[in-house]
Amino acid sequence: MGQHSDLESMSIDKLWALHGKISEVLTAKIEAEKQELDRRLIRLRTGTHQTKMRRPYPPVLPKFANPDAPEEVWSGRGKKPRWVTEKLSSGLQLRDLTIVPARRLMAVRT
Repeated sequence: MGQHSDLESMSIDKLWALHGKISEVLTAKIEAEKQELDRRLIRLRTGTHQTKMRRPYPPVLPKFANPDAPEEVWSGRGKKPRWVTEKLSSGLQLRDLTIVPARRLMAVRT
């Protein structure tokens, strides 16, 4: 409350000078904040913000093939394809879908 009464006791000239100083400071702070936001926006648009690059992984050879459609292959990584789930639910086991080395080479070429 002491500051409020200080303002009321100030002359109009001093209040206008204070108003001018506050306007200068606010303008400078708003401009600095705008420049920082512009820099962040440019980084986001150009993708130069600091993201970790994934290391390159070598291609993975398929390990399993659909016996009914040998062109459908699966490496054993990631989500099981629908055909694998269907074969397993029909009574086959994963080892029944394994590609033998000769079939693996053919699957990679296609």
